[in-house]
Amino acid sequence: MAFFIKRGSKKYPYITARVRAMKSKLMPREVYPKLMNMDIAEITRFIEESEYKENVDELAQQYNDIDLFEHALNQNLARTYRKLQRISRDEPNYLITEYLRHWDIWNIKTILRGKNYGADLEEILDTVVAAGQLGYRQLTEIAGMNSIEDIKAALDLTPYYPVIEDYDGAMLSDVENNLDKLYYSRLLASLGSTKAEKLSLKFIRTEIDIKNLKTLFRTKKADLDKTIIFELLIPGGIEIKTADLNKLASLQWSDFLKALEDYSYWSELSDVVSAEMDSLKDMEAVLDKYALAFASKISHYYPLSILPIFDYMLNKELEVRNIRTIVRGKEAQLADETIRKQLVI
Repeated sequence: MAFFIKRGSKKYPYITARVRAMKSKLMPREVYPKLMNMDIAEITRFIEESEYKENVDELAQQYNDIDLFEHALNQNLARTYRKLQRISRDEPNYLITEYLRHWDIWNIKTILRGKNYGADLEEILDTVVAAGQLGYRQLTEIAGMNSIEDIKAALDLTPYYPVIEDYDGAMLSDVENNLDKLYYSRLLASLGSTKAEKLSLKFIRTEIDIKNLKTLFRTKKADLDKTIIFELLIPGGIEIKTADLNKLASLQWSDFLKALEDYSYWSELSDVVSAEMDSLKDMEAVLDKYALAFASKISHYYPLSILPIFDYMLNKELEVRNIRTIVRGKEAQLADETIRKQLVI
């Protein structure tokens, strides 16, 4: 795939300058403690005076309270990412598009799950984020279809069709897993062999490791069979190779935790995981913070490359997630410390 695009750093000065300006508008870390001290009404007023104002104002007639937050955040994220596609050309546009396909995957999963569980159209669209190639109008049409066959036909000309063409409404987990594998295989194949792209590959392969670690923790806690666990894992990680994944999938919980000590991620995980741990949220937050710090570090190595753009996209997504975590936590009347541990800053 990589040879279909025009390459070269000359394509990056404009888009990276725009991204630097966009990143400067992200919420600084000192804002989050302030949000933690507000109630939902105060957070709403704060958000209405921020970069999310246009989205809140536009949707205020349709939604209120938590629903308004959810839709405003999703709309802002989608429009931000579409702006990146709009202002980029050639190589950066191609790589941004490939990276954002994970939102297409998210939306296809959301629609198929919704149909599987009998959710209505509004419930499905509540969690759709039109930040990939599939626009909101197209997603709305697909979500409104009554049959799996119609949904598959609507996706016939997309890269996702080969994964879903044989789906008949059963074994949705297999389809979801294969969509994830398709996404990462395309993304890995999209990057070339320049120094900047090798670092970008390292970033993506680290992301695969982190996703696999989360899957291993969840499936181990659920005590799934090792064969099922291995099928859910994604090849291509930088540190946790296929043989490692096979080994980790077969270990019992205590042995699994012990085996993790052989990987660099353990230095981050050791303080939050234990044989008796009940919740996986602290583990997931730690891994997300690791990914954020890693992306920030390598983005400075090659400023005229896709790296600072990947870094911005990750930071933007985490900002939206942090705001959502605080608001949902407040609504559920969770303790401040519980909410704080789930933030990725």
